[in-house]
Amino acid sequence: MAPIKKQQIPTKNEKTNQFSFEISLSVLNHLGRNLYRSFITVLGEAISNSWDADAKNVWIYINSSKNFLVIKDDGLGMDANDFQNKFLKIGYSKRNESNAQSPAGRPFIGRKGIGKLALLSCAEKVTIISKAKGGQYVGGTIDNSELDKAITNNLSPQEYPLANWKAGMFNKYAADHVRGTIIVFENIKQGIKNSLPILQKIIALYFRFSLLDASFNIYVNNEKISYRHLRDLALKTEFLWNINDMDDPYIKNLTNLKERRNLKADNKKIQGFIASVNKPRDLSIINMDERVSVDLFVNGRLREKDILKHIPTARIVEDYLYGQIHFNELDEDGKDRFTSGREGIVSDDTKFQIFLTALKKSIKEIIEDWDKWRIKHREDGDFENNKIPPKERKAEELFNVVSKEYIPRNKSANKDKINTWVDSLVDDAKYNLSSYAECFISENLIRKYIENIGVSISSEAKAEIGKWLKRERESKEKGNISIEIRKTQSHLSYLSMDALANLVDKRDHNTNASLSRDATEYKPIRDALAHTALLTDEAKRKLSSVYENIKGRLKGLLYK
Repeated sequence: MAPIKKQQIPTKNEKTNQFSFEISLSVLNHLGRNLYRSFITVLGEAISNSWDADAKNVWIYINSSKNFLVIKDDGLGMDANDFQNKFLKIGYSKRNESNAQSPAGRPFIGRKGIGKLALLSCAEKVTIISKAKGGQYVGGTIDNSELDKAITNNLSPQEYPLANWKAGMFNKYAADHVRGTIIVFENIKQGIKNSLPILQKIIALYFRFSLLDASFNIYVNNEKISYRHLRDLALKTEFLWNINDMDDPYIKNLTNLKERRNLKADNKKIQGFIASVNKPRDLSIINMDERVSVDLFVNGRLREKDILKHIPTARIVEDYLYGQIHFNELDEDGKDRFTSGREGIVSDDTKFQIFLTALKKSIKEIIEDWDKWRIKHREDGDFENNKIPPKERKAEELFNVVSKEYIPRNKSANKDKINTWVDSLVDDAKYNLSSYAECFISENLIRKYIENIGVSISSEAKAEIGKWLKRERESKEKGNISIEIRKTQSHLSYLSMDALANLVDKRDHNTNASLSRDATEYKPIRDALAHTALLTDEAKRKLSSVYENIKGRLKGLLYK
């Protein structure tokens, strides 16, 4: 950039207006100079001010190593009167002069006039210069260490005028600057901890009006913020719910969606989208203690992060969801519903509670969809949804993990066919895998029970053991296997449920109900199951009913 002309910016030694706060310095301090602790909050306040000033562009220059930040816009700017009587007047509200809209018709974001405290106290030194079109720059420097002394010494605002500002620090930013405001922050409190890509992602997430309104652009180190800064999040998004036909360009970037649905919220003024990622970690913002969440926006400005905390479901699905809900009605009737920190909404407000009630109904539908869609696409669903029995759900989860190993990762010619084959096994797998688990546990428990009480092995059992020992020996020789196969050398491991039952509960099957009688009915279907056969519906019903008998009798033995 070419250097600016001297007459555009007065030097430190030239005579300037003496600007001062229009509020007691002690009140200024008590209002909360440390109210805004988040670096993102500071960016948000500056960007919102630029929006309210009808800026078309906001340029943010960040130097993390030097802890230096510059925010510049091409808005309406300020003359000396505006700077003194509006900007430095803590509590001044633009809404007192108009119908809550800027000259260009934008809905004002600012309301109370104390948000500038975030700007004025977040760094050791903050310098603001501004000019209206055709005017000269006005402004001053706030040295917070000097302001602390002034407050300690109980000085009046007039006794603490803003310091003159240095022209040199603005040369590179003021060239070709027709109008607008430039703010320089030196030594940001707590530092600029995040990398440039992360900050770009956060700005793209939280300052939606810059992406929804083509007349407003944000640049970070001369790179325009766009949806490509959210590309990694978009690629990890698998489900989408569009609420009341929200027209959002971000949705068009969701190219990996597996399922989507349009939801109609009861309140038609609620719009937005909620999306789900593949894994909860996909919502983590690297190097930050926060996650992407379902956030509430009013007139394009983030007003409440993680809106679901007001309607908690205690369901696992919440860990997968993010999105943006827009409800401008919270700012349409002149009532101030926002907290002093401007980072939340007064929770007991009637209109806010009505909004939450409508949103809660949509969230309930989303929770139901999410579980169905996750299961459909062979992923773990909501284990707290008791509409699916726990054993069936866990069996399906195991099936999903194993079956994925057989699905080609690339676009193989057979991929669709293999998927179809796998899908055809789902229902049988849910039954067979859980039934095998029942068989495995019950038979091993009865073996341990027999060992514990020292039951003698009958001649029939010894014959059965001998038969299977011989078959195993022959199979190992044929397969050229010399290692041990069975973990335990107990001969009981060669007996299945029918033979085991005869050792502990053998009775006349014609006259007495017993474990051995149930095991005899169990055996043929159990053997088919162990050989991975697909069972008929009749066989499934028979196996389930007999197993319930076996379980009851086995528990009776174990609990004695």
